[in-house]
Amino acid sequence: MSGPGDVPPEILEQLRLTCGRLPEAYEEPAWIGIRWRIRTRTIAHVYTPDVARYPVYAQHAVAGVAPTVLTFRVPLDDLLGLTARGFPFFRAPWGHNVAAAVLDADTDWAEIDELVTDSYCEQAPKFLVARLFPAP
Repeated sequence: MSGPGDVPPEILEQLRLTCGRLPEAYEEPAWIGIRWRIRTRTIAHVYTPDVARYPVYAQHAVAGVAPTVLTFRVPLDDLLGLTARGFPFFRAPWGHNVAAAVLDADTDWAEIDELVTDSYCEQAPKFLVARLFPAP
């Protein structure tokens, strides 16, 4: 039986592939779920929320099962456009530039890879970001 915070292993595997290529990013357990950080800044956080405790997630439950959610930073200029598209994206209930995505069997992992990379670029020191995009 899984509980709040548990993340399906196939989702963790996908996120580990993405976050594992980000310079100096590391994975650690969070108060719920797993997060990836650069220094002390969170790049991405994946978890299964307790919808009874955090009703903002209840609308994303399917057949009474809580969703698996990924939160990440988004450049402010892109936040409204991303979250206005609707499901699977929405604005997280905290932070000025935090978005969330419901992860499921229909997740576009190429898009999640791009969004997590952008989150890294928002949080990481510029010299580390430069390692992702070496000059020709």
